[in-house]
Amino acid sequence: MILHRDDDAPALAARVGMPDGAALLDALPMPVVLVGAGHRIRYVNSAAEPFFGVSSPHLVQMRLTDILAGDHPVFLLVEQVRRDGVTIAEHELTLEGPRLRRAGITVQGTLVTEEPDSVLLTFHDSSAARTLDRQLTFRSAARSVSGMAAILAHEVKNPLSGIRGAAQLLESSVGETDRELAVLIRDEADRIRDLVERMEMFSDKPIERRPVNIHRVLERVRLLAQQGFAANIRIVEEYDPSLPPVWGNRDQLVQVLLNLVKNAAEAIASEGEGTITLGTSYRHGVRLAVPGMEQRVELPLVVSVRDTGPGIPDSIRPHLFEPFLTTKAGGSGLGLALAGKIIGDHGGVIEIDSQPGRTEVLLHLPVVAEGKDTT
Repeated sequence: MILHRDDDAPALAARVGMPDGAALLDALPMPVVLVGAGHRIRYVNSAAEPFFGVSSPHLVQMRLTDILAGDHPVFLLVEQVRRDGVTIAEHELTLEGPRLRRAGITVQGTLVTEEPDSVLLTFHDSSAARTLDRQLTFRSAARSVSGMAAILAHEVKNPLSGIRGAAQLLESSVGETDRELAVLIRDEADRIRDLVERMEMFSDKPIERRPVNIHRVLERVRLLAQQGFAANIRIVEEYDPSLPPVWGNRDQLVQVLLNLVKNAAEAIASEGEGTITLGTSYRHGVRLAVPGMEQRVELPLVVSVRDTGPGIPDSIRPHLFEPFLTTKAGGSGLGLALAGKIIGDHGGVIEIDSQPGRTEVLLHLPVVAEGKDTT
């Protein structure tokens, strides 16, 4: 793929002092845009096309003002680079436009002295690094819950069964008023037992993995949802049918996705009506070390759960996967923490993108490696 440019690109590439400026810029993994006078886009490299959601030939016919609002900080950066002749970087910017919405972007501007008024912009997306940092935090939190669960199982669960048994005996031998109290004791004992059992799922036991057809998993989740908590909610499927199998545990993936769809359904219910979209795609993802394996793997298979609910409040977004965090009445706050733990055990990553009227959860998962013995 070549660098797209205007008609005088070869001359400009030579003037910026590179033996093959076009090829070098095109090889960079981050988007590069050369902005000339009047914010006219003069060059883009290959990485700019997927980043901005516009084809490269169209980008070089546009102005930067066609992509970003005129009062965006990027324009102040460009003017300062031109005025002072220095390299400037702006961090944690949000880029929004007709086909663009990216947060946490670092934009760096450098003056091209050989070409008047031309500024070379590079765009760095640090969201993947932040996601990895959060995943490490979630895994540490999960380990702390695992230790707590072991203590609770020994110190609470066993005597709890005795309390429940005593409540059942009282229930059959007391008057109506006292029977209600006995039932209350029994029900609360069951609730505590269920909470402890959910916490026990945070144990560090290795998971059994095999090739899993992710679309069969999603079909199972859809059927369960539509027969229960999402009976009156429209569920849309947007699948890539050519995906390879996931290297994972089918039952645990069903559990995670069912919990995510349930969260989406509850968000929609608070609004009255809406849609849940289940999607799959193949992308080149980040590389991570899979537990129990020496080599690092790519996570190209993406599963998404998107809803049209009210969005996640800004105040809790950084803490979504922390144990015991919940905004639901009677909720335990372990659902997303457990989802993060399970996907982490698969060597995968969870991302959440939320704004008013739209929340999307993305699961980046490993596929079956070529040559792996799956028998």
